Amino acid sequence: MPAPSDDLGHPLSHPSQGRQVRRVVSLVPSLTEAIASTAPEVLVGATDWCTQPAGLDVTRIRGTKNPDLARIAGLRPDLVIANQEENRELDVRRMRAQGLDVWVTAIESIDEAMASLARLFTIALQRPEPTWLPEARAEWRGPDTDPWVRVAVPIWRDPWMVVGPRTFTSSLLTRLGARNVFDQETDPAEASSGRGSARYPQVEHSAVRAGGAEVVLLPDEPYPFSASDGPEAFAGLPAALIDGRCLTWYGPSLLGARERIVDILARALAH
Repeated sequence: MPAPSDDLGHPLSHPSQGRQVRRVVSLVPSLTEAIASTAPEVLVGATDWCTQPAGLDVTRIRGTKNPDLARIAGLRPDLVIANQEENRELDVRRMRAQGLDVWVTAIESIDEAMASLARLFTIALQRPEPTWLPEARAEWRGPDTDPWVRVAVPIWRDPWMVVGPRTFTSSLLTRLGARNVFDQETDPAEASSGRGSARYPQVEHSAVRAGGAEVVLLPDEPYPFSASDGPEAFAGLPAALIDGRCLTWYGPSLLGARERIVDILARALAH
């Protein structure tokens, strides 16, 4: 029987060797929250960006893009959790070269998130599906609703970058009836020229208005948009601040997120 594999098809060694997962290092903030809320006893390390749950007391191993590989190895994890988008392939290769089992998730849609989370717990962590996952699955069940509002979601400024196609955030917005005006592929030549990727294109902030957005959603991560930093760039266009976890995290934060996002969009349109 073949060894179980992560979302990218890379096999794990610990199940075939009969080893249980008792020590986990997570390099993905949303998955850190998911594991800490479900099996906190196994979590021994996380990045500096892993802010949830509040008061999480584990060894910190720097950031998602520059993890301290020596410290990770020193924690003797049975499993390291990574994500194709958030973590560097080079770091994953180096950890595997040290003999560490690394489970890489790959998520570009709300449905992929639900499936990936189920596999993470039942296959990689060898545990039952968490109780919050069926609730999240029911809350975000399709089909997608007809679009009732056009939105843009900047994630950085100077240069301005926005959420584009084939992203978890754009899929989530589509599911609740918000059409991302940048959910279209960027010219590959433009993406390779340093103007962002097709999934997170670099744009002039004036393009947000030109693209037909009715509401601009400004999350507090990865760029920390705030009342004094962001909305002023879109004078005359409703710009709503939003907790980035509602838009970009997959895990327990999905519970109630749909209602919160819809409420924020409705209030923005009403002003």
